[in-house]
Amino acid sequence: MASDQSHKFSGNYLVLRPNQVSVFDLFRLLWRHELEKKAFVECPPEKFRENIRRKWLIFMSLSAQKLLLHAAKPLRWFGEKLEMWVNLVSFNRNIFVLLLNFLRGKVIMPERDSEVFLSFLGSLDRRVALDKNIKPVDSRYYGALAAMAAKISYENRAFVERIIRDHWKMELLGYYSFWNDYQKKSNTQAFMVHDRRTDMIVVAFRGTEPFTADDWSTDVDLSWYELDEMGKIHGGFMKALGLVMEKGWPPEVEQDNSRPLAYYTIREKLREQLKLNKKTRFMLAGHSLGGALSILFPAVLALHKETWLLDRLEGVYTFGQPRVGDKKFKEFMEIQLQNHDFRYLRYVYCNDMIPRTPTDDKTFLYKHFGTCLYFNSCYKGKVRREQPHKNYISLFLWIPRFLNAVWELVRGFILPLMKGQEYKEGWLLILLRFWGLVFPGLAAHNPQDYVNATRLSSHRMYQQLRDHHPMNGSYLA
Repeated sequence: MASDQSHKFSGNYLVLRPNQVSVFDLFRLLWRHELEKKAFVECPPEKFRENIRRKWLIFMSLSAQKLLLHAAKPLRWFGEKLEMWVNLVSFNRNIFVLLLNFLRGKVIMPERDSEVFLSFLGSLDRRVALDKNIKPVDSRYYGALAAMAAKISYENRAFVERIIRDHWKMELLGYYSFWNDYQKKSNTQAFMVHDRRTDMIVVAFRGTEPFTADDWSTDVDLSWYELDEMGKIHGGFMKALGLVMEKGWPPEVEQDNSRPLAYYTIREKLREQLKLNKKTRFMLAGHSLGGALSILFPAVLALHKETWLLDRLEGVYTFGQPRVGDKKFKEFMEIQLQNHDFRYLRYVYCNDMIPRTPTDDKTFLYKHFGTCLYFNSCYKGKVRREQPHKNYISLFLWIPRFLNAVWELVRGFILPLMKGQEYKEGWLLILLRFWGLVFPGLAAHNPQDYVNATRLSSHRMYQQLRDHHPMNGSYLA
C-alpha cells in the first residue's frame, strides 16, 4: 500500500489504523502473512518479516482500539452519569439525606464545571490538602506534592484553581487542554503551579481517564516510531505530547492558539517563567499516561538541545507509569540524567499492572530506567532498579495477587485506626476493592494508593537515594 506521509520524519515505524480494519480483517491477520497488503498496518517494506512475529500483539492492539472506537459514546455516557450520581449523593451528604431532600423538594444538584464537582477518580480519594506533617524541608516533600498534583490533574479547572489557591496557597500558572494532531481532538490535559515556598514550578499531566476511550486508545496503541538519536518510542504517547503530523518534532512550530500542542506550549511557558528568576526550578509529575508524558517531555527537550531548561529541571516524579521506549531510548535518557543531574523517581505500587506494560520481552523490548521506588501493600518502600515481576502476565501469580487484593480490602478498615481518619476509604473505593478481587492489577492502579505511599514512606528510603551513587541513571538497591 502507499505511504500516507504522516510519519515521514521516521525511517522505521509501525503504524496501526483501527479505523480502517474490519472484524474479518482482524481474524485474517492471524492466519496470513500479508502485512504489506493491509491498509490498517504500515511499516517499511524491509521490516514486514520482523513485524509478522508480532502479529498476535498487533491483533490484540487493533482489536482493543476497534472496540474502544465503538464503545466511546456509551462509555462516556456511562461515566458522565456515574460521576453525576456520585456527586449528587455527596452534595446531599448521603443517600438517605438525598431521599429526604427529594421528598422535601430540596435536592442539591451538582454542576459539572463547578469548583466542588469531583471526577470519578477524585471521588475515590477526596483528600485535597497537602500533608501538613510533610514540610518543604522534608525529603518526602516533592514526592508527596507530585502525587497530589498528579491526583488533582483529573479535576476540572475551577476545582483545581480552588484547591491550589485555598488549600495549597500556591499560584496557578496555567490549566490546559492540548490538541492531539493525530486524533484531531483536544484530549491531553495538564496544569502548572508555582510553589513559592520552594521556588518550584510543578507541571502535572493528567493520566488515563477511566471513561475516556481516546485515553485508553492511546495506551493500547502499539504503534511506535524510531528516531535516530532516541530509539523506538511509543507512538500513542508521542502523539499525546504534541507530535506534529508529517513533521515529527521540529525545534519550533507556529501554533494555532485554538489548537495548542502540549510540548511546545509548556516549553514556552517554562521559558517565560524561568527567565524571571534564575533560581526557580521546575519538576514534572503524572499518574499513568500522565507519567509517560512527564518523562517523555525532557526527552524531547534533549532532542532539541534545550540544555538550559534541562539544567533547571529538578526531577521527574511518575506514579504507575507505563514503559515509554526501547533499550536505545533508555540509554539516551540515562545520558540526560547524568549530564543534567535531575532525578527521575518512578513510583510503583504493589501489583499495579500498568508499570509492567508494554512488555519488556523479545517481542518489543520496552525498557524502564531511572530509580524505581517500589511499595508493597503495607506501603513499605524499597529502592530498586525494576519492580518485581517486571511483566504482569503470569498464571503462577494469580493466587498471591488475589490474596493480596483480599488484604487490601481488609486494610481499608484497619489503616484509619492506625494512621488517622484521613486514610478512611469511602464506599466507592470499597466497591473498587471488591472489583480488585477479580482484576487486582487494575484496581491497584488508582491514585489513592500512590498518595498513601508518598505520605507513609519512610525517611530511610529517601536516605538511600542520597547515600547511593548514581549508576547509569539509576541507583544501587
